Amino acid sequence: MRWNQPALQDKIKIDIMADAGNKFILTPLSKTTENYDRSSELKAFDDTKSGVKGLVDAGVTEIPRIFYSPPEDSHSDGVSSKTQIQIPVIDLNHVGTNSLKRKYTTDRIRKASEKFGFFQLINHGIPVSVLEGAYEAVRRFNEQETEVKKQYYSRDFSKPFIYTSNFDLYFAKTTNWRDTFRCASATTSQDQQDIPEICRDILLDYSKQLMELGKLLFELLSEALGLNPNYLNDIGCSEGVSVLYHYYPPCPQPNLTIGTSEHTDNDFITVLYQDQIGGLQIRYENSWVEVAPLGGALVVNIGDFMQLTTNDKFKSVKHRVVANKEGPRVSVAGFFTEFPFSTSKLRPIEELVSEENPAVYRETTIRDFNILFRSKGIGTTTLEHFKIKPGDA
Repeated sequence: MRWNQPALQDKIKIDIMADAGNKFILTPLSKTTENYDRSSELKAFDDTKSGVKGLVDAGVTEIPRIFYSPPEDSHSDGVSSKTQIQIPVIDLNHVGTNSLKRKYTTDRIRKASEKFGFFQLINHGIPVSVLEGAYEAVRRFNEQETEVKKQYYSRDFSKPFIYTSNFDLYFAKTTNWRDTFRCASATTSQDQQDIPEICRDILLDYSKQLMELGKLLFELLSEALGLNPNYLNDIGCSEGVSVLYHYYPPCPQPNLTIGTSEHTDNDFITVLYQDQIGGLQIRYENSWVEVAPLGGALVVNIGDFMQLTTNDKFKSVKHRVVANKEGPRVSVAGFFTEFPFSTSKLRPIEELVSEENPAVYRETTIRDFNILFRSKGIGTTTLEHFKIKPGDA
């Protein structure tokens, strides 16, 4: 198998060959960058089934060209120097027993969802031991032998468990320095058996507790919108959660690539646990603002479905993860949404639409939204496609 990769400094290309032990051998090919074939290199990378971790294990010191980011993704591009900007930290302690605390909390959630589209949660009810267990499970899975991981490598997202690198590998403008395994809600015993034993129990426990937290969050978000507490749960916002377990290996040239490209999430809300390495940034007033890691906290962000449903009241904000020489960085992202190809309707909530505040978006389905999102890859502005334009019937 041949993978031509132009190196940055001495303009060489390399072959990445797999020997019987699945270790990588790097062999110089030439000193030219002509005839670069991105599609062939993408396929060669995909065919290894070893992801970015495989490159790091091979000892690469210069990243393959498929990982080069465009200039607009520069780490230093518009990074805010306003150190006083901090993502709100919201304490959920006593929100179920103290009405005054609950009102105060929902008001803070409303302001954070309108202004930042992001907030952090403390005293959220998921034990630190479970969070740390999920973190260790991600490391155990990714750091086991490549041959063991390969059996789960797939691009069939209908499976209850898959391991892959870049779901949009063949159509995104750049390849992210990140590997991922995905675990959908395991509702049957067979689904549960499909999860590798090395991480099964803790992932099932984490998903279960995440679902419970999600129900509470949708109650608080409903109240923050001035609706009945059960409103968002009743329309299906908390019916499903798909958890992505991201593994960002240390990068030898982090300024040339990106961990996760700038994007918004195609869901109602995302609940994220990140380790202490950091790297998550959000767009705020045309600058990038760091979401500093906070021990034991969970990061919550508004997704595209929620912005559409709330008729632009709550904002789905662009965010990204920068690559880092440190690592691995680990994050666990729970995406609250129904089955990706559900025909459930997405439309602005009637109570939030009026003559003074007309509907901003036309009706669509979760299926149609996701098909468009996946056809363009991460970093696209899918939500914009569904905006009602002047002259629309």
